[in-house]
Amino acid sequence: MKDNKTKFNFIDYNLRTLWQSIRRMYHEEAIKYGVTYGIGFALLSIDPKKGTPSTSIGPIMGVEANSLSRLLKKMEIDKFIYRKPNPHDGRGVIISLTKKGLKKRDITKNKVLKFNSLIKDAITKEELNIFLKTTNTIKNLSSENTVFKKK
Repeated sequence: MKDNKTKFNFIDYNLRTLWQSIRRMYHEEAIKYGVTYGIGFALLSIDPKKGTPSTSIGPIMGVEANSLSRLLKKMEIDKFIYRKPNPHDGRGVIISLTKKGLKKRDITKNKVLKFNSLIKDAITKEELNIFLKTTNTIKNLSSENTVFKKK
C-alpha cells in the first residue's frame, strides 16, 4: 500500500497496528520482570487457585497447540508452572502456578489493570462502550468464517 492516506482508513490496518503497539508495550515491560508477553498472557489465563486444564489454555489465549506446548515447556523450565494429573479426566493435565508463577502473575495483572485504568481515564464511558461494541462486532464477523464465501 503506497497511498498513506488510504491505508489509514482500513479497519484491519488500524486494528493490527494498534495491537502491535500494545503488544510491544507489554513485551518491553514484561522483559523487565524476566518474562515475555506470551508468558504474561499465559499466567493470566491460568486459574491461580485451581489451575487450568492444559486443553483449555490454548482456546483462552487463542493460540495453536504447538505454540502453547513450547510456551508451557518454557514456563515449566522457568518454574512458573507445574503439571498434575486432572482428577476429572485421567488423560488430562492441570497446569498450576508455582509461588514464583503467582508472583509473576500478580505483577502482570497489575500492569494490565494500570493500562486499562489509563485508558478509562483518557476516554469517556460512552467512547469505551462504542469501542467495545465495535470490536465485538468485528470479532463476530471475522469468526463467522463467511467473509470470503461467495453468495
